[in-house]
This record gives sequence, structure tokens and C-alpha cells, in this order.
Amino acid sequence: MKHLLSTNDLSRAQAIRILDTAEQMAATQDREIRKLPTLRGKTIVNLFFEDSTRTRISFEAAAKRLSADVINFSAKGSSVSKGESLKDTALTLQAMGADAVVIRHWASGAAYRLAESGWMHGSVLNAGDGTHQHPTQALLDAFTMRKHLIGAQEGPGAHMQTPTGNDLTGLTVGLVGDVLHSRVARSNVSLLTTLGAKVVLVSPPTLVPVGIESWPVEVVHGLDEALDRFDIDALMMLRVQRERMSGGGSSFFPSAQEYTRLFGLDGDRMRRLPGHAIVMHPGPMNRGLEITAEAADSERSVIVEQVSNGVAVRMAALYLLLAGEEDAQ
Repeated sequence: MKHLLSTNDLSRAQAIRILDTAEQMAATQDREIRKLPTLRGKTIVNLFFEDSTRTRISFEAAAKRLSADVINFSAKGSSVSKGESLKDTALTLQAMGADAVVIRHWASGAAYRLAESGWMHGSVLNAGDGTHQHPTQALLDAFTMRKHLIGAQEGPGAHMQTPTGNDLTGLTVGLVGDVLHSRVARSNVSLLTTLGAKVVLVSPPTLVPVGIESWPVEVVHGLDEALDRFDIDALMMLRVQRERMSGGGSSFFPSAQEYTRLFGLDGDRMRRLPGHAIVMHPGPMNRGLEITAEAADSERSVIVEQVSNGVAVRMAALYLLLAGEEDAQ
């Protein structure tokens, strides 16, 4: 595997290998000395054309814990703000000897363009491109689900037979909210179905993508309906991406209060989930809109843990792209 651009490109075996490697990486982070010498001498560039906190810091921490040299590149204050193209930026990075580039870009397909152009020879990791893909987010979500739900004992009110194996067969995952603008949703739908889970999308009709009929999912238009019809093992609340909506969302739903009434997760709805179910969110959260403080801060919530799991998953991805084949040989 040369690049990590989309969860659509991952086979079941490749996805499980990343998750298994992430499990090994996570185990090393409990040690007194967390650093591994694995990528010593490698240079990794974080190339971010969009604002980010969690993803950029997570990739930086992952690279440094593998002993790589890290260069953080922000479009703001750089030559990009003066009109420099992606091609010229890539050629500059190639001249600097970058072994891998982690790219976040506002344009869907930018990561593919960088990987397939021949402008640089290193590996490309997609850290989010427009409304298209965010593969490491989906992988850390799957890692979190597997950790909490696979092989777990049934609790009070739990319905599921304990799944076996390393995939997510037997789980039902609900993705709730702004699916239309969500690269997290697209990446998760692909990866979760590859790993055997059933995916339920819960969204207003105005925030469902065109062509949803071809997706391997079930679609409902209210969170109460989803809770009535499905035994959901993991409920992921998607951020309402107002910055991608004309009018800040007013053209997609009547009001914030109406959205919360039909699609927001509060304590009462959370308590209708099976006893073992977990609550997730890719962040950053709009507290009070898609999720209340009671739900976000509850014992069921694994939102903070998703952040720490992200470091292990990104360590695994960097390791497999830059050192995995060498170690295998």
C-alpha cells in the first residue's frame, strides 16, 4: 500500500491489518517512554489547507512518537496565500525530501491529485478532502467500536450475540445528522460495511446526498424512528457543518431548535439505546445542537477516547506506509 486516500480502497484484510497494528501501537503508549525508533530518519509533512486542531495535532503526535521528523505547513501565511498552486507546493516538498505528506484540503479529490500526479514520490495520507473522504477518522472510529463492542459481554437489555473475529460483523451503527456535507459519514459507510457492520443513516431529507439509493445503508428521517426500529450498538452524532451551508444552515432545516428536536441526542434518547451501546462524535461538537452536554459527557460517551485512539491509528497508518514493507522484507 503506497497511499491512504479513501476507505473505498481498503480491503477487509487491509483494514483489519491497520486496526491490529493500531492495537499494538496503543499498547506502547502505556509505557513510560512512548517513543519508538521505527521512522527515525523519515520526514513527514503535515500540509493543511483547512483549519484543523484534532487531526493535525494527532498526526503530528503520531509521527513524533515514531521518531520521524515533522514539518507543519499551513496554507495561511504561506506562499499558497499568494497564489501558489498545489503542484508547485508539492514540488517544493519533494525537493525538501518529504517521505510522506499528510494533506487536508477544501477541494474533494485533492489528495488523489497529489498522489497520482507524479509531482512527488512519497506516500500521501488523506486527512480530509472537501466532502469526500477522511479515512483515518473512519479507522479510528472502527478501532473504538471494536475495542468496546467486539467480544464484550452482553449487558442489561443488550440484544446482540457477542461478535467474534477481528471485524465488526454483527454490529449496527447509526450515523446521525448532516450526511450531505460529511466526509466522515462517507468514509465510515464504506469502511463499516467492508468490516461487516450494518449502517443506518439518520438525517433530514435535505441533508441526504443525491444517489443515496446506491449506498449500502438504511435511511430514516428521525432519530426517534431509528431508536424504535433498530438495536443500535454505536450512535455517532455528525457535526452540523454550517460553514458549508448557505445561510448557515437555514436553507437545509427550518431552525436549530427544530433540528435538535428531531435529530439531537439528549439524555432521554440516549437511555433508549441498548445497555452496551456507545455514543460517538468526530468533533468538534456543536453542544446543544446535535448533542447535549448530558449525552456528550456521559459514561456511554467515548468521544474523548476517539481522540486518543486517533493517535494510535495514525501511528499504524504511517508505520505501514513507510516501514511496514521494509520490516516484512
